[in-house]
Parts: sequence; structure tokens; C-alpha cells
Amino acid sequence: MSGLFGSLQQSVQSLNAQSRGVETAGRNLANVNNASYARQRVVFGERGTVITPQGVQSLGIEAKSIQQLRDSLLDRQLVREIGLTAALTASENANGKSQAALGENIDRTQAADGTSASTANGLGAALGAFFNGFQAVAARPTDLGERQTLLQQADSLAQRFRLTDSRLAQVQSDLGSEVSTDTASINDLLSTIATLNAQIGRSEINAAGSAGDLRDQRQASLEKLAAKMAIETRPNATEAGQVDVFVRDGAGAAIDLVTLGVVTNPVAYDGTQLTAGTAATPIALGGGSVKGLLATRDGTVQTLRDELEALATQFATSVNTAYNPTGATGNFFQFTAGSAAGTLALAGGLTAAGLKASDNPAAPGDNTLALAVSALSTRVFSTTGGDQIDGTFAQYYSGVVSGFGRDVAGVSANLDDQTRIETLVRQQRDSYSGVSMDEELTDLTKYQRAFQASSRVISIIDDLLDTVINRMG
Repeated sequence: MSGLFGSLQQSVQSLNAQSRGVETAGRNLANVNNASYARQRVVFGERGTVITPQGVQSLGIEAKSIQQLRDSLLDRQLVREIGLTAALTASENANGKSQAALGENIDRTQAADGTSASTANGLGAALGAFFNGFQAVAARPTDLGERQTLLQQADSLAQRFRLTDSRLAQVQSDLGSEVSTDTASINDLLSTIATLNAQIGRSEINAAGSAGDLRDQRQASLEKLAAKMAIETRPNATEAGQVDVFVRDGAGAAIDLVTLGVVTNPVAYDGTQLTAGTAATPIALGGGSVKGLLATRDGTVQTLRDELEALATQFATSVNTAYNPTGATGNFFQFTAGSAAGTLALAGGLTAAGLKASDNPAAPGDNTLALAVSALSTRVFSTTGGDQIDGTFAQYYSGVVSGFGRDVAGVSANLDDQTRIETLVRQQRDSYSGVSMDEELTDLTKYQRAFQASSRVISIIDDLLDTVINRMG
């Protein structure tokens, strides 16, 4: 009798264990398309043994725990790669906005070779039209129509400078606003991670590693955070299963952001950089969208504005010098020093009738000033000689566009490479932690058959007990 009842108890334990296996395989299958889910498996083991007159007997099998299949090294590596990809993605998107503000078509394939194409309405075309207008006036100094056309072209060029500078400034402002939005998201994610840390700690007091779903949520939050700002994690020194989140300053020192269930240092944005810590220490950004946004705003876009400022200053100064060589008869352009690109305009009171072709009113056919201005189109400037630019106006502007094109092409190429690397790391992580349909269906069948076998054993024991108890007498 004790043998039958013991076998019955073992079979019941086996039913419970195989039932956990079926549930786990079903949960894995249900999350096959959940990118944040790490597959789980049942860890089986014996309940123990007892010594009986018949010898040592097993107490049966049981499901001791549910193990989550995660590789912490791959998780950390993927977090790093996500941050690098996000930075390049943000830079590429910001470059697209800058290209629209510049108003030039950038052929990324050609730009990699240093060539570029200007649009019919771009700044390069407007410069060419301006000098063509002065050549037309030089050819027909007394033609009022040519003078009116020249003033229209000059005004259009000045507007193009102002509009381009204004658009680029707006791009910089928009990128700064995006950083502010991302900073708020960063602090929300830090709070979420701290809350999940606390929940995991409470859930795993008596069963380490049992809070699989919470761990999945925390890893997903860490990856979202890495897409905003590069972070590092480390296991907490005192609480198993919990992670600390930190960043580094320019000297490489760690700045803790999350410790256990507490956000120790929120992140702040001062308009220039991200800071954290009680002393508002600048964070060394190694990745994330914030890095891409700030690098493009303060690098690529600011460089464009500086180059356009140099061009506008040299252009306006040179034209005024050629048009008003004595300094006594009035300039052609007016502008504010230090912000020529944003303030360039025709000199006040300049009209077609008052436009000069020369400083000799007694000789209506004299075109010396018009020729002097038109000759600027081929003049080669040099910064070593005190000029603002190198080369002709057209060459310099072509170099500006080509340089921007190379930056755009470089970011795009780096993004393609980085995307492939992230995909490779993600595939490696998924091969370990991801759900395999074939494997889970096999496990599901295995556990179902084991469950059916245990049920059959119970049925046979029931028949034996019925025979022993009710039919033998």
C-alpha cells in the first residue's frame, strides 16, 4: 500500500512539474514577437529521497524554478550599440533639416568625392546672377532697365543670405528643443528603471531571478534610455538582481544616476550640454540621440553658419570697396559687423536712377565702377593675405556645399555600418535569449506527453488501489 500511495504522490508531483513546463513553453510562444522578452525555461530537480524498508526511494520530481535566459554581456553590448546607432540616426535627420535650410541639392554619392550641385534658386546661383547683372550694367551703363534688374538681383541675393542664415539658426534652435524633450524622457526612464529595480528587489526576496517579466521591462527601459543617452550599468554590490546606472564625465569618472530603487542624480540640460550630479558636472556623451543632436547643432550647422558669415562679410566688403573706392559716394550694401549673413541688405536710399556705373558724372558711358565690381567674380582671395575666404566667391561657396556634402555622406555611411553591427549583436542576443518557434513547439510536445504519461500512471495506480481495496477480501 505504501508503495502505491508513494507512487501516486510522485505522479502528482510529476503532473505539477510538467504542467509548469507546458505553461512556460506557452508563455514563450505567446511572446515570440516581443523583442523585449527573454525566453524562459523550467529547471527540474528531485524533491529529495527517503529511506524505507525497501531501500532509498525518490520523493519525485518538481519544478524548482523558472530560469530566464539572458546573457548580461550581450545585453550590455547591445545597449552600447543602440546608443551609437541612435547618435548617427539623429545626426542624419538633423543633416536633412540643414540641407533644406541651405537650399542646395546634396548628391550624397557625389559629395563623397567632393563635388556638389547648386539649385537654380540657391545662394550660388544668386551670386552668379548678381555679377552677371553688373556685367550687363557695365555693357550698357545708361540703361535704366539693366540697373533695375541689377538691384532686383542684388536684393534677392541679400535676402538669400538672410534667409539661409535664419533657417540655419532655426535648425539649431529646433535641435536644442529636441534635446530638452529628450532630457525629460531621460529622467522619466531613470525613474522607471529605479521603480523596476525596487519591484524586482521585493519580488525576488525569497526567489532570486524569479521576476522575469520585470527584468524584461527593465532591460527594455535601459535600451530606450541608451537610445537617448549613452549609459553604463553594473550589478549592485549589495542587492543581487539589481543594477546601478551611471554615466561618465570628461575625466572618465562615474556619475551615478540610479542606485537600487532611487534616482540619485537626475540629468539636466543647460542649453549647451547635459549635466548631472550635485555640482552639475558635464556628461561626456558617448552615444544616444542627444549626442547626435548636439554634435550636429554645434558642429555641422554652426560650421555652415560661420562659413556663410565669412562669405557674406568678404562679399559685402569687397563690393562696397569696388563700388565706393573713395569712401565718399555711398556704399552698395549695408550690414552689421559680425552678423553680415543675417543683416545684409541694399544700402538705404539706393535706387536704379542713383546707381553708379562710375564716379564721373560728366561721362555717362563710363563704366569703371561696374567693371570693378563685376571683376570681383574672378578675384582669388586668400586668408593668408587678410581676407575672410580662400579662392573666388564661387569656389569658396562650392567648397562650403561640398564640405557639407562630405559630412552628410560620412554620417550616412557610418550609420549604414553601425546599423549592420547593431543588427549582428541583436541577432547574437536573440539566438541566446530569443524565442525559437521550433524549440518551443518541441518542448510543448515533450511536456504534454510527459503530462499524459503521468496521468496514465495515476490512472493505473487508481485501478490497482481499487483492486486492492474493493475487490480483495
